[in-house]
Amino acid sequence: MSQSPKATVPHPREALFAGEKPLAQIPACEHFSGSEKLIIKALDLQAKMGPIFDITCDCEDGAAAGQEKQHAEMIVELLNSPRNTFAAAGVRIHDYTHPHWKQDVEIVVGGTGKSLAYVTIPKCTSATQAAEMIGFIQAVARKKFARDIPIHALIETHGALHDAWAIAALPHMQVLDFGLMDFVSGHHGAIHASNMRSPGQFEHPLLVRAKAEVAAAALAHGVVPAHNVSLDLRNPYNVFRDAWRARNSFGFLRMWSIHPAQIQPIVDAMKPDLGEVADAAEILLAAQRANWGPIQYHGELHDRATYRYFWALLQKARVTGVALPEEAAEVFF
Repeated sequence: MSQSPKATVPHPREALFAGEKPLAQIPACEHFSGSEKLIIKALDLQAKMGPIFDITCDCEDGAAAGQEKQHAEMIVELLNSPRNTFAAAGVRIHDYTHPHWKQDVEIVVGGTGKSLAYVTIPKCTSATQAAEMIGFIQAVARKKFARDIPIHALIETHGALHDAWAIAALPHMQVLDFGLMDFVSGHHGAIHASNMRSPGQFEHPLLVRAKAEVAAAALAHGVVPAHNVSLDLRNPYNVFRDAWRARNSFGFLRMWSIHPAQIQPIVDAMKPDLGEVADAAEILLAAQRANWGPIQYHGELHDRATYRYFWALLQKARVTGVALPEEAAEVFF
């Protein structure tokens, strides 16, 4: 093994992205669970599989009407329990128009703020609404735990899509989620229900436009774009294919899961190519030895523009469970 240069030469995060907001290196799969039974199952599965997926505990659709307070308290109890092995769980609260959204924040953020991974805010119709919700969330988190909470915002209304770039630019924003079903429903039948599935979800012009806009707005602001669920609960290959197309045709770096059987296909589809990972490791090690100046690799010229790509690829490999070459893992991570 060659001598490690990391002690004398800048790390890629300093050398290649100085002054920029770093893209959060978070799991490529986000698994939704609503009931106590399903949250426990998800936490136990995460403890077994490792932190290759996040868990979103759902207050919005998971809580029965009239049971909002009890549901939020149940989530606090589970996230504060030893079951929450990796502290890789967040919560989706009720939307801005719901009378219990602030209560959700006070209970869940106030009760789990030390370990809560993120808060997802649904159904905003404007950046102004999102900003108000974020302000309240952070006020609770700072008062109770002197920290800020990463925010995930669902883009699932016409207003949110219109303001997607402004929402992506809001403070503490970590993820923009595309909510397909609510977005289709908001078209009053103009988009057929068949387009909630593949191949229509990737082909209808209004959905292609919306997905591309969400991904572009997110990536331009250093925010992770997350793709909607696949409705297929029986065929893992169809889930893999949806995730692969979301990643490779639209630039989404994360995808929702609604069934445990969907988690591994999503993670697998989001993994970078193993050969490219090996090339990325060699290129970045050589670049660091050259103090991030231009190099040649297999007859091709590489410089900071390609180094940035390969560094992002190595980070994606790491969070999707791909084994990195030994020297690269030691030097960079």
